[in-house]
Amino acid sequence: MLPRPLIIDCDPGVDDAIAILLALVSPSEFDLLGITTVAGNVPLALTQANARRICQLAQRPDVAVYAGCPRPLLRSLTTAEDIHGATGLQGADLPEPTLPLQSQHAVAFLIERFTTTSTPITLATLGPLTNLAVALIQCPAIAQGIDQVVMMGGALGSGNITPAAEFNIYVDPHAAKVVIDAGLPLTMIGLDVTHQVVTTPARLAALEALDTPVGKAAAGMLRYYGQLDVERHGLTAPPLHDPCVIAYLLRPDLFTGRPMRLAVETEGSLCIGRTVASVYPTAALPANATVIKTANAEGIYALLTERLGKHIAGHKTPPARLIR
Repeated sequence: MLPRPLIIDCDPGVDDAIAILLALVSPSEFDLLGITTVAGNVPLALTQANARRICQLAQRPDVAVYAGCPRPLLRSLTTAEDIHGATGLQGADLPEPTLPLQSQHAVAFLIERFTTTSTPITLATLGPLTNLAVALIQCPAIAQGIDQVVMMGGALGSGNITPAAEFNIYVDPHAAKVVIDAGLPLTMIGLDVTHQVVTTPARLAALEALDTPVGKAAAGMLRYYGQLDVERHGLTAPPLHDPCVIAYLLRPDLFTGRPMRLAVETEGSLCIGRTVASVYPTAALPANATVIKTANAEGIYALLTERLGKHIAGHKTPPARLIR
């Protein structure tokens, strides 16, 4: 089978970085057409630079990085340096990027790729949904070029930035509403799933034992990442959010879910950013998303460790494509 055409929209961020690495070291499965960045975990200037750092680490200069929206549609920006560190990549000592940032805006790139593709493209969203929402507002026809959207965001239970809301949706709930209401083939991987996928000492030790640059960097970031979540949410170990999206695309058999009717709260002061999913869709309000409910954590960490362990310095990258 040919590799799946894929675009990653993200706000790196430690867990975004590890998700990007998992995609970059899986060239047989993914034709990574580009990485678009948005403000979220840290401001846009850092998210675009961090994406380029990760591409360099994985020796993938063929992957273009595009900077997108520097703020949410209507709200002021909320960031998460307390989780990801001041640079967004706490625990990894990566050099300044030399891979160029593309001059084209991320939204323009999304519109161009989705309206000109002959093969529908999968979009993995790992941060606030601002870039995709603006692209949909500017050019609704992009929906015809989207095979599916798999997003890390939302929660059926408690949130992680407020009692009601998960961070990615909370940062730009109005963008999330645009995306959810667009009628796209949508899969939601929320906190209820990612809190099942935790970096236990044994899983971290397996990553630390890898003798590859990407493995060492991933282990370094995970050693410090998520400790605040453990304290706040009573978890047994730090959760691994965004890599679940890439793991789902690689191994959907590691997850279970069901169709639901999904909506997002954009008005309530106490619950803004809350995702509400009905397990009983009706004819008037049919299912508009597949909501993932369980994940095989052992299988996901085994996949991550195996892939990062096979990546060696000096490996052959896919043939370079023309990028703008």
